[in-house]
Amino acid sequence: MLRRLNIASRPRRNRKSDSIRSLCAETSLSSKNLIQPLFIHDSPHDEEISSLPGQKRLSINGLLRQAELLLESGVPGIALFPAIKDELKSKDAAECFNSNGFLPKAIDALKSRFPEILLVTDIALDPYSSDGHDGLVSSDGRILNDETVEVLCKQALMQAQAGTDIVAPSDMMDGRVRAIREALDSSGYSEVSIMSYTAKYASACYGPFRGALNSEPKKGDKKTYQMNPANSREALRELKLDEAEGADIVMVKPAGMYLDIIKSFRENSPLPIAAYQVSGEYLMIKSAANTGWLNEESLIMESLISIKRSGADIILSYFSEKAAVLLRK
Repeated sequence: MLRRLNIASRPRRNRKSDSIRSLCAETSLSSKNLIQPLFIHDSPHDEEISSLPGQKRLSINGLLRQAELLLESGVPGIALFPAIKDELKSKDAAECFNSNGFLPKAIDALKSRFPEILLVTDIALDPYSSDGHDGLVSSDGRILNDETVEVLCKQALMQAQAGTDIVAPSDMMDGRVRAIREALDSSGYSEVSIMSYTAKYASACYGPFRGALNSEPKKGDKKTYQMNPANSREALRELKLDEAEGADIVMVKPAGMYLDIIKSFRENSPLPIAAYQVSGEYLMIKSAANTGWLNEESLIMESLISIKRSGADIILSYFSEKAAVLLRK
């Protein structure tokens, strides 16, 4: 005969049905929390990206088609990353502030067609640099901080003039947030926001992204400017600096392996927290699902919920459109 246990509190009662589980959910993920990173290139045709299955380098027409689909799905924002032709790359990365270049044309086309879309544009030199680094490189191989920041300010001004809503410095140079803020404000672009890559770690998860842009460093690595994965207190130092320098949104990158950093930011800052589920995280989920042993849709939603649960307000993910569709089911 079954002996009933004398249990006063049974947590399973709050899990007994879909409706109760939803009612008691502590974390809520919405399509409005998502931003879709998109790759673009100066070509009349879209192009598959071998390092990122399911993602494309989009033509301007392809970008407009994708933007329409994203808005229909409920995703409010796009982060643009241009793949620049090799012949336009140089040691001084001057193409990054060319007001007649491909990126400002893409920005203008997008905002003219969809003025309501939230547009985030990247501030860094690696797509434009013949060295493949986020900063200018000296003759002896050092990454030049202050000289790079001057170029980043020109890049931010060009993007603001073209019509972007948010500039997102991903370079990890010291002092760049204050310099960009002052440059924007003094030129009449005080309404343009700064989403700073505040804690961008020197991660092994960036390879597929660099393949998409052909932006791999020609020599060395990025460890003298991107953060050491062993460090967490240093992230709080970067957070305090970016807050003081005028960042509107602060970011942790990558997301999934740095949930503790996202949580620490949430506990120590009133600013909106963004997190970037990067290309390597995307590829790990796609690869695992392709084996047939794991369910892709479940992996996507669990990974995004975990990022949101850790404290992120905004998530940049290559799964944004798919997640938005799943959220409507």
